[in-house]
Amino acid sequence: MEIEKNKISENDFKLDVNKPFVVVGIPAFNEELTIARIVLRAQNVVDKVVVCDDGSKDLTAKIAKKMGAEVIKHKKNLGYGAALESLFLRGRELNADILVTLDGDGQHDPHEIPDVIKPIVNGSADVVIGSRFIEDNGKNMPFHRRFGTKVITRLTVGSSKNGVGDAQSGFRAYSQEALKRLFFVEKGMGASVELLKEARRKDLKICEVSCSCKYDNGDVSTSTHHPMKHGAGVILSLIRCIIDEKPLQLLGIPGFMFLMVAAVFSVWLLQIYAIESVIETNIALASLSFAIIGFFMLSSGITLYAISRLSKRINGKK
Repeated sequence: MEIEKNKISENDFKLDVNKPFVVVGIPAFNEELTIARIVLRAQNVVDKVVVCDDGSKDLTAKIAKKMGAEVIKHKKNLGYGAALESLFLRGRELNADILVTLDGDGQHDPHEIPDVIKPIVNGSADVVIGSRFIEDNGKNMPFHRRFGTKVITRLTVGSSKNGVGDAQSGFRAYSQEALKRLFFVEKGMGASVELLKEARRKDLKICEVSCSCKYDNGDVSTSTHHPMKHGAGVILSLIRCIIDEKPLQLLGIPGFMFLMVAAVFSVWLLQIYAIESVIETNIALASLSFAIIGFFMLSSGITLYAISRLSKRINGKK
């Protein structure tokens, strides 16, 4: 009877073989007070934990390694996007079936990872976002962060139409397909927006699931980023992403209009000179300024459009 109880059935063996290899990647910067708990909790539900210490000045790397995590160390602080890039690269090297990213500041609960990866395991998504706003889980978020996140998400949804409600959540899961096809340009906090827009461009399936969030860890702040600097960086990144998508519409057309205004001022200047033999300095300066701005915007739009077309051809797009 004892042998029968411990016997592994064929179905059990198949289930174990088909279990996805899940890697957790944690970008961390000066998170010595929270990193140990996050690593230990994550190890309970995944196969491997990798921490990218992005130039921390404290004991983040030593503590993470002591807790059993693999540590990738940047010699200096390169930014959130650079840390994610290193984690994506390591995920590819490990041939991970799923890469889960979560912040090192303690606001995410690693025990919710099974819920976040479920849509990928079921084959219904390539990118899953742990949203803080489903079921109003983000009600404890400080007002300035909640407002900023909502604004940035609205800008992202309005431009990329990806239909997500929390574009700034760092709690995400990526399928092996997404892991292979998503690459980074942004090195700062704007990488979170860039990844969503890139996923949409490459027709990867995106969905959201509810996750909890914690913004009060005793006397410890759960964010190492100044909210104003963070928000400004993300918005600038969003603007760059939009321009990259539609350079002719956003730069070329306004540039052409500036050139037309410059032409109007030039004609006006010539009329005054023909009648009064006087050069109006203000009109001349206005004409020159509009011409320079227009030429710069138009030439930039055309150049970016050409680069975008070349990039799509290289990536096999037409």
